[in-house]
Amino acid sequence: MNIGRIDLNLLVYLDVLLRELNVTRAAEQLGITQPAMSNGLKRLRVLFNDPLLIRSSEGMKPTERALDLQPRVRQILVDTQFMLEPRQEFKPLTSRRVFRIMVSDYAESTLIPPLIKHIRSEAPNIILDFLTPSDVSYQDMEQGRVDMAINRFDEIPQSFHQTTVWNDTFSCLINKKNPVATNFNLKSYLNAQHIWVSKTGMGVGFGVNPEKSGGLGWIDQALQRIGSKRKITIFTRHYQMPGLLAQNNDLIATLPTKVAIMQATNPNLVMLDPPFYIPEFDLKMAWSPLLHPNAGHQWLRRLIMYSVERREEDVVLPEKPAAEAAASGIDPSDLI
Repeated sequence: MNIGRIDLNLLVYLDVLLRELNVTRAAEQLGITQPAMSNGLKRLRVLFNDPLLIRSSEGMKPTERALDLQPRVRQILVDTQFMLEPRQEFKPLTSRRVFRIMVSDYAESTLIPPLIKHIRSEAPNIILDFLTPSDVSYQDMEQGRVDMAINRFDEIPQSFHQTTVWNDTFSCLINKKNPVATNFNLKSYLNAQHIWVSKTGMGVGFGVNPEKSGGLGWIDQALQRIGSKRKITIFTRHYQMPGLLAQNNDLIATLPTKVAIMQATNPNLVMLDPPFYIPEFDLKMAWSPLLHPNAGHQWLRRLIMYSVERREEDVVLPEKPAAEAAASGIDPSDLI
C-alpha cells in the first residue's frame, strides 16, 4: 500500500472514535458533522479491512484489531505533535505560564504548601490553577487541557504517564479526653463513633451508603476483611475537617498519616496507630503523553518531586503519648 495515498487525518478520526466509542460524540470532539465522521469510519474500515467498531446491546464495541491499533495510533499522533511543536526553552524565573493541576483534597493539604514555597522562589510569575476531581475528566487530561492529576487512583488509562509521589499509612486522631485514648484496642475502636473522610478518583461524587461498608474505602475494607465494622456518624470530603471534629471527646478520625501529623500539633489531640492492619496506599502523579516532552511540564514534574523530598526532611513526627508507649513496651519516662 502506498502511504502517500492515505489521508493521515483518518488516524485522528480513529483515535477519537476508539476513545469515545460513539460516532456522534467523536464528531463533536473534532468539530465536524456526524455524516462526515460516519464517512470517515467507512474509509477506516476499508483501509484496515476490519469493521473496527461493532454495534452491541451496550453500544459500540471495538474489535480485536481496533484494540491492537489504539495504542499505536495514539503514539503516532503524540510523536507527530512533538515533531511539529517549536522547541522552546523554558525559563522559570520569567515564565508566566498557567499550570492546571487536578489535586485531591488529601494531596492539596499535604503536598501543595511545600510546592508553592519552591515555586514562589524559582518561578514567581507562574500561575497555578488547582482543580478538584469533580472538575476534571480523563478526556481533559488526555487532550492536555489539564497538565496533571495528583491523586490516589484505583485505575488510570494506560496511555498516561504516571509516577508515585509517595506512599502513606493511616493513623488515628483522638481527643486526649476521649476514654479510648488510654485503652486503645480493636474493641474500643469499634465501640467508638467515627469520622469518615475521603474523595478520590475523578468525576462528580455522590452521597455514601453507610450500610455498604466495603465500598467506603481502604479503612472499612480492612475492617471487613477481619469481619468487623465501625460506627460512622460523620462523612466529610475535606481533610481539614477531621482534626477539628476529632476534638470532640467521643469521635475518632482515621486518616492518612501525613495529614494526621499536620493536625496532631493541636494540643488537645493525640495520634495513635490503628489497632488493626490497613494497607499502605500510593499518591500518584499522572499526565498526558501529549505533555510528556514539554520543557515547562518537565520542570514542574521535577520541582514537585524535589518538594516531596524536602517535605520529608522537614516533617517532625509527633511523640507517642504515654499510654501508647506503655502498650508498646516503652517506658513512658523515656519520652519526657
